[in-house]
Amino acid sequence: MPTLDTDYLIIGAGAVGLSFADVVLQEDPDAHLTIVDKHSKPGGHWNDAYSFVALHQPSASYGINSVDLGSNRIDEAGPNKGYYELASGPEVVAYFDNVMRDHFLPTGRVDYHPLSEYTGEHTFRGVLSGQETKVKVRRKVVDGTFYDTSVPSTHTRKFEVANDVRIVVPGALPDLWKKPDEIPAHYCILGAGKTAMDAGVWLVEAGIDPSKISWVRPRDSWMLNRQYTQPGVEFFEGVIASQIRQMEACAQASDANDLFLRLEAGGDMLRLDKDVVPTMFHYPTISVGEVERLQTITDVIRKGRVRSIERGVLHLEQGEHAMPADTLYIDCTASAVHKTETKPQFEEGLITPQLMHVPLVTLNASITAFLEVHLDTDEEKNALSAVSPFCHSIEGFPATVMGTGMSRMRWAQYPELMAWLERSRLNPASRAIAQLKQEDPSKLAILAPMQAAVMAAGPNLMRLAAMAED
Repeated sequence: MPTLDTDYLIIGAGAVGLSFADVVLQEDPDAHLTIVDKHSKPGGHWNDAYSFVALHQPSASYGINSVDLGSNRIDEAGPNKGYYELASGPEVVAYFDNVMRDHFLPTGRVDYHPLSEYTGEHTFRGVLSGQETKVKVRRKVVDGTFYDTSVPSTHTRKFEVANDVRIVVPGALPDLWKKPDEIPAHYCILGAGKTAMDAGVWLVEAGIDPSKISWVRPRDSWMLNRQYTQPGVEFFEGVIASQIRQMEACAQASDANDLFLRLEAGGDMLRLDKDVVPTMFHYPTISVGEVERLQTITDVIRKGRVRSIERGVLHLEQGEHAMPADTLYIDCTASAVHKTETKPQFEEGLITPQLMHVPLVTLNASITAFLEVHLDTDEEKNALSAVSPFCHSIEGFPATVMGTGMSRMRWAQYPELMAWLERSRLNPASRAIAQLKQEDPSKLAILAPMQAAVMAAGPNLMRLAAMAED
């Protein structure tokens, strides 16, 4: 069996693994990395995503820290008009491929093994060749696959579908034109998450009459208003005002429902139907333009999850629903983030990057790498990297907000990390703050009320989080 030597064996060449690798390469000039991934090229689940998928958040604050994604431009058309660009799925895959080819491999300190599956005990196997390779790991294994992101093209469907029913994943929609004689008379979106929203927007933008679209939405979701996630200096005052409003709502809310209604009143949260109070929140980020397009789809089926589908009828948890016989069902039921018990990020011989500042995946992995390089013991590192729970319902949101806030307070006690965060393009406010320090420091005065708002929110967030545990 061939043997390799390395300092860090990184499992997964997706956003987490590559973000971690980038900071280690930048901060530790002596470290050698070996990266293994089952895909044929870097990018993780982005390789499997539907072609019209795009980032929720601006490209300007996604990817690895040392290489910009996109051109920091403002979209001038479409539902994201007026906001910073959102890289498409193919753009993200090309970006990560460029990161590997043009930035990592030329250092001579990275070995990359695509089409390779980690099998445990410091061993990986070629997916196609079957060849096993042993790795002598001098420092640690890094598990970049902890959250096991699922996408429609790779998930296992949890309901039965009759043979004469047409059902596709979202990625098949752009190819419908290739068979004009098989264009469906009706469409039905299955699922209530961001993928389903993307499919709905795509259908409307493609010119489908909304009356020919049905949507099975077992639960409705609250959504973050993308207006208040923008990184540019021109949005800075609005973004900070939004964060202060959110803390004020956290301080005043009587329960989770009240919290989200307060956030909606401030314009920070959005929903699709004013007559339905959402119960789900997975941090989807959306523009008002997208919401307006989705609201044109009025045939919303709320009878629970799909049990099975026969030609002309949906069998749901709460009954049956008749459908046109020539309906194309679009399966958007994959869950991007599965419910997983968190664990310490730093253990003997193992690093498991997880979320501390929800939901900024690449920022979190980069911070984990910074702590690994600059602190000595796992105890010290874990003290600064307590994992924040990812909420799967509105009741879990207060604990997530509290966890993120506590992470920020811990980091503030570590000057070297704070200096890195001030420079990092992955930290959404860093670029605007740096620019204002140079051009107009007076505008930074809007930050003054933030600390008081955060402190005032703390006790009630603890109470709301405890309510969710009861």
